[in-house]
Amino acid sequence: MKIISSLSLLLMLLTLNIGYAQSFQNLKNEDVMESKIKEINHYVHAHGMPFKGKILMVASSPTVSTQTGWPIGFWAAELTHPLHVFQEAGYEVELVSTEGGKVVMDGYSNPTDESGYSAHDVISLGYMQTDWFNQMLENTKKLTEINPDTYDAIFLVGGQGPMYTFKGNTALEQLFANFYEAGKPSAAVCHSVTLLLEAKKSNGKLIVDGKTWTGFANAEEEYADKAVGQKIQPYWIEEEARKLPNTHFKVATPFSSYAIEDGNLITGQQQNSGTAAARLVIEQLSH
Repeated sequence: MKIISSLSLLLMLLTLNIGYAQSFQNLKNEDVMESKIKEINHYVHAHGMPFKGKILMVASSPTVSTQTGWPIGFWAAELTHPLHVFQEAGYEVELVSTEGGKVVMDGYSNPTDESGYSAHDVISLGYMQTDWFNQMLENTKKLTEINPDTYDAIFLVGGQGPMYTFKGNTALEQLFANFYEAGKPSAAVCHSVTLLLEAKKSNGKLIVDGKTWTGFANAEEEYADKAVGQKIQPYWIEEEARKLPNTHFKVATPFSSYAIEDGNLITGQQQNSGTAAARLVIEQLSH
């Protein structure tokens, strides 16, 4: 009888242990399932709701490249992709230009261009189907006609045009410095950062003095030159930036999305970086 009782007790303990083990395994499985859960919550501004504020975007007026003889202007994605971010975040956007009037896309940036270079850019293609967007491009104010106090941030649109229309443009330098010194998000992407090679604060120091920033890279210029078989730009931004004292110009993998925030100065490397730079602007405005 004692032997039978001992066996019964042993079987009972084994049964309990198996039950505990199964329960423990179930808890572990639940933990694993729990660890796989990921939630994303992203604000999207509903149609008709009041705007949170207003952002100024600045594009180059049309000009002609002395290097290539091409008609040039702004790069489509560097306007439309940030514009999409700003509108989704609930901000009204006004586009101005260096001379006012009509602005035009660089040919290679137009998703309908026969080259097919930007055929993947469905965001720009979508905007191009709307009347209000095309009307905005047809009639911009000159940058000297606006009051910077009515805007929460400034965003410089890149493209080939800024290499001629932004460089040495004292009115634009002063406008950008006004936003920067007011502590407002002040952003530039791609070739529009050429402005920062010379733009100064009211104390006479360069805005990029002591700053880390980015812009179109030497490797990207080299790639573009080889693609078309000639030198496209009159100078290379990275090459010129590295000549400046007390500043850190930094680039990432060519044509990757890369943006830098250093205080309220925000810069993006090239046309694929407009969204990243715009999101940094919105993050600052949200604080």
